[in-house]
Parts: sequence; C-alpha cells; structure tokens
Amino acid sequence: MENVVLIIHLILALGLIGVVLIQRSEGGGLGMGGGGATSGRAAATALGKVTWVLAGAFICTSILLTVIAAEKSAGSSVLDRLTPGASAPADDTTPSIPGDGGSLTPPPSGGEGGLTPSAD
Repeated sequence: MENVVLIIHLILALGLIGVVLIQRSEGGGLGMGGGGATSGRAAATALGKVTWVLAGAFICTSILLTVIAAEKSAGSSVLDRLTPGASAPADDTTPSIPGDGGSLTPPPSGGEGGLTPSAD
C-alpha cells in the first residue's frame, strides 16, 4: 500500500512540475512584465485548473504517506530499539589479530593464569 501511494505521489510531483513549466508566464511576479492594465483575476485556463487538481492530489498523497508512516512507527522509538551496550563491545569479547586466523583469548579467570595473587 505504501509503495503504491509513493509511486502515485512521485508521478503527481513530476506531473505538477511539467504543468507548471508549460504554463505561460502571466507576469506580475515581483512587479515584472505584464504590460496591459488588467483588473481582477484573469480567466482560469485549462492548465491552471490541472495545476490546482495536481497540487490538491499531491497534498492528499503527502498527508496519506505521513499517516502511513505514523502508523508504522506507533509505539516504537529509536531509543526502544537500542539495546544496552550495543554501541560498545561487551567486556568478554576479544579482538582477533588480522592475518592470524585465530583470536586472542584471555587467561582463565579461575586463578590458573599465574597473574592473580594466591591466598596462601
């Protein structure tokens, strides 16, 4: 469903761009162009009506995509997806030496390594 709405949204966006670029400049933007003394609104052309329809449909698909995205993420947060210690390796993992094919292993923690003081 989301993919269908997204494809329709992209088609509407491209259509809206095309229709706006095809339209004849009416002037009046920033006081440029437009020679005659015209009062009121100019008659709506077919391209103007198509532009409004495409713009309305584009806004509707934008809102629909927002609703779909909100439903997908309802009740979940980025912080909920993080597990404790996911960004740093755990204490019991040891890095491997590149090219050696094996991994470094720490001495056993039962006091057999000779590095821990004995209780004589």
